Amino acid sequence: MSTTVELDLAQLYRRAAAETAKGSKSFYFATRFFPPDLARAAHAVYWFCRYTDDLADECPTIDQGKRDIEEWSAQLKSAARTGVATHPVLHIFLQTVREYQIPIEYAHELIEGMRMDLTRDRYHDFAELRLFCYRVASVVGLMMSWVIGFEDPAERERALPHAIDLGIAMQLTNILRDVGEDRARGRVYIPQDEIQRFGYTEQQLLDGVRNDAFGNLMQFQVERARQYYSRGNAGIALLNRRGRFAVKIASDVYREILSQVEQSAFDVFDRRAVVPTGRKYWLTAQNMAGPVIRHSASRLAFWRQA
Repeated sequence: MSTTVELDLAQLYRRAAAETAKGSKSFYFATRFFPPDLARAAHAVYWFCRYTDDLADECPTIDQGKRDIEEWSAQLKSAARTGVATHPVLHIFLQTVREYQIPIEYAHELIEGMRMDLTRDRYHDFAELRLFCYRVASVVGLMMSWVIGFEDPAERERALPHAIDLGIAMQLTNILRDVGEDRARGRVYIPQDEIQRFGYTEQQLLDGVRNDAFGNLMQFQVERARQYYSRGNAGIALLNRRGRFAVKIASDVYREILSQVEQSAFDVFDRRAVVPTGRKYWLTAQNMAGPVIRHSASRLAFWRQA
């Protein structure tokens, strides 16, 4: 696990960007609308999160995954305490943590989320699933909130709960998009009590059965995710204007994935919903045009009154 390298920062930032582009096309697309300094920090945060996530997702055995995560956790604690990190991922991540004063507790929460993912393949109810979503996704949004900063530092405590909600919305979107992939790995993230409530069964899910009960169950999940998007988006205006546009783009692209899942009649067993690049640029153009249209409309209203 431990790797000693020549820690050339410029090279590490380039690698972090490459890993971001490879790991999440949607996240990387959004970071292209950050100023260069924020983009570099976002890539460093993503690289740490992706590397940590892969320790759970790509481990050959659960026992090996547990050992790797414990070693990674120990490296993080040591590097945070001493200020010395020889692992490239930790080196660039901790530099970002120090530069933007990101609470290190978020990183430890992410590791706790990976521990959950290694030891649990079912969630009894949404309270349990929400904790998982917080640990693996909301903490990413919280870290990025510190990177971007706040329009009014006094509003920070009001802004952070919205970042938590947006992270939960995005993770719920991932879960719904990946139902088919997860069942192939024997994992079911949709809460067990909700599966039963809608008259569906876990065995039907594992068999890939799409019936009315499944459609109703999935529609319920989609509507919940949309509620979290609404609450999350309400906090974007509290972020520093240098970075808030990119957050809105990320939110819109992920929300579009949710719409793709819904518009496919929840065909999630044999296909994976994606947002084509052209559609991402269209969503970006809409966001860019919005302020212009609102400004023009306000001027027109003024002249009509005059």
